[in-house]
Amino acid sequence: MPSTEAYRAAVLGSPIAHSLSPVLHRAAYAELGLRDWTYERAEVDEAALPGFVEGLDSSWAGLSLTMPLKRAIIPLLDSVSETASSVEAVNTVVISADGRRHGDNTDIPGMVAALREQGVAEVESAAVLGAGATASSALAALAVLCAGPVTAYVRSRERGAEMRAWGERLGVDVRTADWADAASALTAPLVIATTPAGSADALAGSVPGAPGTLFDVLYEPWPTPLAAAWSARGGAVVGGLDLLVHQAVLQVERMTGRVPAPLAAMRKAGEQALAAR
Repeated sequence: MPSTEAYRAAVLGSPIAHSLSPVLHRAAYAELGLRDWTYERAEVDEAALPGFVEGLDSSWAGLSLTMPLKRAIIPLLDSVSETASSVEAVNTVVISADGRRHGDNTDIPGMVAALREQGVAEVESAAVLGAGATASSALAALAVLCAGPVTAYVRSRERGAEMRAWGERLGVDVRTADWADAASALTAPLVIATTPAGSADALAGSVPGAPGTLFDVLYEPWPTPLAAAWSARGGAVVGGLDLLVHQAVLQVERMTGRVPAPLAAMRKAGEQALAAR
């Protein structure tokens, strides 16, 4: 897509006011010289999504999707990538010149890229805290990075069964354990915390003396008590902003056709925005 033309993009979700995506994408447009591109937030729930999508015209280049729309968008698309299909979650829609809508998932390669940036290219085993939508993306990333078993710490048998089913689908050896034993997860060489804010705070006192790598997908407030305790013990920490930036880099590249997207400028803009909150 030529930079001389004006295109629109937006992040959709509900609630959406907190989203950092406009900050990241606008920073990328500025760095790439895409002065006529715009990126906004749009408060859209599942009921309003079909109408919003049908109203898109030729000025639209793409959409970012957050909760609760990552699965709801799928029936409204013309095609879906293998990556997005693997976890039944689309966070990126690229709109072609002929109006076709292609769904993709940049959360999974974004997780892989964020971990590789910190030197985590392969681990022998891993632990996942939680069993929600982000946990399935974590398992997909671990299908790339983890050579051995993954233990998922969950709060119910139903969630455990879901995680094992995701593991079978993704080719990951998933074992499950009760959330009450989550402190034992912290000895794994890689721990991915996918739980909501506050859920893993009590684990901060159980961080071992020589921890491996923690990937905590939260970014506000930051650091979380678990991430702070992990760093204090000398462990490597990857945060939610790292994930947000890396997945946004891939979104910008897919929507604009400009490669590489400016990772450093996008991260700086995100850090400044969070510091100002």
